[in-house]
Amino acid sequence: MTVHQAAGVGYQRAADAYERSRPSYPLPVIRELADAVRLERGRTVVDLGAGTGKFTRLLALTGARVIALEPVAAMRARLAELLPGVEVGEGTGEATGLPDGSVDVVVAAQSWHWFRQDEALAEVERVVRPGGALALVWNTFDASVPWVRDFQRIYFGRAPEGLPSHLDGRWRRLLEQRPGWSDIQERHLPNPHPVTREGVLERMASSSIIAALDAAEQQRVRAEVDAVLRAHPQTRHGDRIELPYTTDVYWTHRV
Repeated sequence: MTVHQAAGVGYQRAADAYERSRPSYPLPVIRELADAVRLERGRTVVDLGAGTGKFTRLLALTGARVIALEPVAAMRARLAELLPGVEVGEGTGEATGLPDGSVDVVVAAQSWHWFRQDEALAEVERVVRPGGALALVWNTFDASVPWVRDFQRIYFGRAPEGLPSHLDGRWRRLLEQRPGWSDIQERHLPNPHPVTREGVLERMASSSIIAALDAAEQQRVRAEVDAVLRAHPQTRHGDRIELPYTTDVYWTHRV
């Protein structure tokens, strides 16, 4: 089982920070997705790269049987602790370990960009039943907000060349070119996330590439984030800050 080095090291170190600092998803997202891909009792859905279960817990509300796969041990342990009623395994997007044609829906929330796309699509095609579906979900920062742009520059300034990101659109081009899938449907909803100043600092610390840095470099990152917060009028005063996200949801059916 192989995991991208940044994710494997960073998320192993940052599982608790990830759970504390990352937002959930708007309830209308799961309601619409449940209707679009038939998430309901009697159906089986696999959550790939489930992390600490941020989206898994919403999938469980649908009544479907949920199988959460997470390759990073610390994240998987946190997920199992928080959601003891969910089946948890250590598969990846490229190698789920599930039988052929055994699931109705495959979901990847905040994770699909980490997978090797062609291999992951082949694995989805292997495990999903005829007429099944693939749904991809991301919480994306609203970079139109000036302080958020400066916040992101700190992260991108330390990102190694070729670091996977859903923002480059490569995942979409590959999926649209892949035979056997319907046109991609999508929905985008605002998802503002109120946090403390410390929560903003911890959100940066929960990023895989930041968590993988040595302690001295992490302290420099923390100081840079603090400087951004002090530089902008929206974040300069008080302890409550709104992190603006948009939840992006995409789905397609096997045809």
